[in-house]
Amino acid sequence: CDTAKALCLWSTALTLPDPTVVHTALFLPIPKNYQHILALAFATQEVNKDPQLLPNITLGFHIYEENQYASMAQDVTLSLLPDNLLSVLGGLNSRTSYQMATILGNFKISQLGYRFSDPVLTDKSQFPTFYQIDPQYHLQNAAIVRLFLYFQWNWIGIVVQNSESSDHFIQIFNATLAQNDICVQFVKKIRSRISIFNGLAKDQIDLLWTILNYDVQVVIVSGDSNNHMAFRMVWILTTQWEFSAIGYHYDWVKLKTLHGALSLTIHTNPVPGFKDYLWALNPHEPRGDVFLPEWWEVVFDCQVLKAGLASPDGRRVCTGEENLGTLPISLFDEKMTSFSYSVYNAAYSVAHALHAAYTWESQWALKRGRKKPHLLVSVKPWQVIPIFKASLLLVMLTLHCFRIYKPLPLISCTILSTYISTLLLKSHRQVRKVAEGRPICCYECISCPEGTISNQTAHCDPCPENQYPNGEKNHCIVKKVHFLAYQDNLGYALVSLTLFLFVTTSTVLVVFLKHHNTPIVKANNRDLTYILLVSLLLCFLCSFLFIGQPGNLTCLFRQIAFAIVFSLAVSSVLAKTVMVVLAFMATKPGNRARKLLGKPLTNSIVLACPLVQAIICTIWLTISPPFPNLDFHSLVGEAILECHEGSTSMFYAVLAYLGFLALISFTVAFLARKLPDSFNEAKFITFSMLVFCSVWITFLPTYLSTKGKSMVAVEIFSILASGAGLLACIFCPKCYIILLRPHLNCSRTTISLYFHQKYL
Repeated sequence: CDTAKALCLWSTALTLPDPTVVHTALFLPIPKNYQHILALAFATQEVNKDPQLLPNITLGFHIYEENQYASMAQDVTLSLLPDNLLSVLGGLNSRTSYQMATILGNFKISQLGYRFSDPVLTDKSQFPTFYQIDPQYHLQNAAIVRLFLYFQWNWIGIVVQNSESSDHFIQIFNATLAQNDICVQFVKKIRSRISIFNGLAKDQIDLLWTILNYDVQVVIVSGDSNNHMAFRMVWILTTQWEFSAIGYHYDWVKLKTLHGALSLTIHTNPVPGFKDYLWALNPHEPRGDVFLPEWWEVVFDCQVLKAGLASPDGRRVCTGEENLGTLPISLFDEKMTSFSYSVYNAAYSVAHALHAAYTWESQWALKRGRKKPHLLVSVKPWQVIPIFKASLLLVMLTLHCFRIYKPLPLISCTILSTYISTLLLKSHRQVRKVAEGRPICCYECISCPEGTISNQTAHCDPCPENQYPNGEKNHCIVKKVHFLAYQDNLGYALVSLTLFLFVTTSTVLVVFLKHHNTPIVKANNRDLTYILLVSLLLCFLCSFLFIGQPGNLTCLFRQIAFAIVFSLAVSSVLAKTVMVVLAFMATKPGNRARKLLGKPLTNSIVLACPLVQAIICTIWLTISPPFPNLDFHSLVGEAILECHEGSTSMFYAVLAYLGFLALISFTVAFLARKLPDSFNEAKFITFSMLVFCSVWITFLPTYLSTKGKSMVAVEIFSILASGAGLLACIFCPKCYIILLRPHLNCSRTTISLYFHQKYL
């Protein structure tokens, strides 16, 4: 034994009351795996009560001591051979199992491994009589890999005990990981036995240093809980662990370090009657169970004494009424644990195999007219091996989520709870990229690009067109529709400016109508003046087509109306300029320009120029008219509701023609700016066209560099600014004379005006 009897390892055997004994040995520690013995005893009791399974045969069991050291397994196993040994259950770890399987295989005695799944033991050439109750290694590896893929863990570490079994585990596991692009950054081997009483021993320090100095996402720990009890950091535990064993030492500090860990374990099912069997336990009436009083003292921290005796050390005396339900599940589970369930199934497997072998022997003897054989004489150990091969079924794997001080839920390997996802994953939204200089399966985390989200996967998924990522980039939000509304500050300012210019232009028109017979109004063709003022009024009103939510009609007419109305305004300016030049040319004797003077020319200019623009616009509407469009990509978090030009080339053709008219007007006015006349409009038209051209030349780069409502505002401002330039440069000087200097409107300096008016 170890330092205390409570830490000894034991084996149990199923026996018959006959002097010849049939043994089934089970190696397990006491008392942390005490439920294993209870499961074996409960299974034996059920078999004995079953009249169909083994009638007239009573099964019992012996307990054999086995030390934690594997070398002792040989002595224990050899001590069983003199008896009529039928089958063995055990052992606890790979080294013990190797020692037992080697000896038992030579004598063709079957061995059922209920605790340790090892690929080496599956080699029938070395261990022909060894059979495994718990799942094979490939099932466990597949479950772990699915866990990695679910959480997108691809950069892991492995901790194993230094043994032949671990070498096989790493070899097989690495192959499975490589197929799924999962990298192993380190493999740390530790000695097969670490004392739990030595504090931070050298092995522990090396282990913790390795884990903390690598940027692994998760650590796999392979080995039994006896060897790894001193761990301070564990992530995923293989099936060799038994979590219930940890609580025996009451080391809650170590227990808390496992908070958030995942542990693969063997599947278990509820066993009817087992809970009642446990509740019937009484340390004062152990019924031959020598372990019960000691176990009871440990888990309930009391002392079992005979009646009338007092505790010598002052400890609380066990009453026998202590409630098993008050014990933490990490210490003792009223439900049958996974390994206890394997023991339970193993005991039944032996009973059924014995029953089948005896039935076959009896039928064989009767067919030959012989006497029914005695069970113990007829059934040989190797005769149950084919039965085990045919009847043993693998059980499922489940997943323990370590939640300290709370029940440990059993979760299917294919469905993981939201709690684990929240517990183990970081909240940042990142995606993986291949790390430079590392294998292709190794990644680094980078932030998802703009417009994409990550729902805790390795991919950044784009949001739908009408949505955008929130700040955490974990879900999409519907984009706000963006357009220049009347309620916006910018819309309000443009509406106010439009109304001001409209009222100003209307006032100028009223002034000119009121003074229509004065020389300054009559001097430069009143009709052209009125056409220019009305066209400016319409230009200002066009601004309202650009403000508000775009619709089919507004998109169809806003650019068309603006183009035609502005062409009318510029053509009237061009007509006024041409007439000024022709009027001065007509004053020279014999000049043929006099024949061109008159309304036919002005009317032709005013009608022809807008007509050309109208034809261009008609072609535009025929080929590809403007239409409402939602632009989801230009602005972050907003969808721009805009009027798409349709044909961009036609839009620029309209602007180009308008610029062509303005350039001609500017050129003619510039050449006529120095003609001698007090009321020569050429100077004012030159300034007005200079302002007009400057505005629209500036408009193009500004328009192209803006998006959304800003783009619309730029066009509206250009319309208002160019119209205001024409209004100010051409009409402000005249209004000044009409309203503030009326004597100039009737002076001798107007003689030439009358001459001009005669031809105009």
